[in-house]
Amino acid sequence: MENEKTIHVLNDLVEINNDRIDGYETASEETEEADLKALFFQFGQTSMKCKDELAQEIVRLGGKPTESTRVSGKFFRVWMDLKAALTGKNRKLILESCEYGEEAAQKSYIDALNARADHLSTEQKSMLGAQLSSITADHMKVKSMITSLT
Repeated sequence: MENEKTIHVLNDLVEINNDRIDGYETASEETEEADLKALFFQFGQTSMKCKDELAQEIVRLGGKPTESTRVSGKFFRVWMDLKAALTGKNRKLILESCEYGEEAAQKSYIDALNARADHLSTEQKSMLGAQLSSITADHMKVKSMITSLT
């Protein structure tokens, strides 16, 4: 069934959003700074919205949205925990860790829209493009915050 390939592409992006949600929960726990907690909450909300849209499309196609994360996301969260503990909760290093996760999320969306686009409808590509724009905006905000610290 052709929907299986589309569901697989969309579930890969659900996993990335699960990684972002978990990563920003971890980042929020690792900082005591209120502005970072608010920022990480906002970024988590971006991923919750993306995940919900993806899940609705997967269900519409007859699939089941995944609840898992990527192995690389699990390693990212562990690495971020360790780095935060070792650096005394250094603001710049926490933001740099988040930037790493944002780059991975963007790469996954770009891959879905380019290399795997033949499995997506025009409407699905439009949805993913809008989600990529939201994630890119979050990434640019993190980069801007890092730049302001140097």
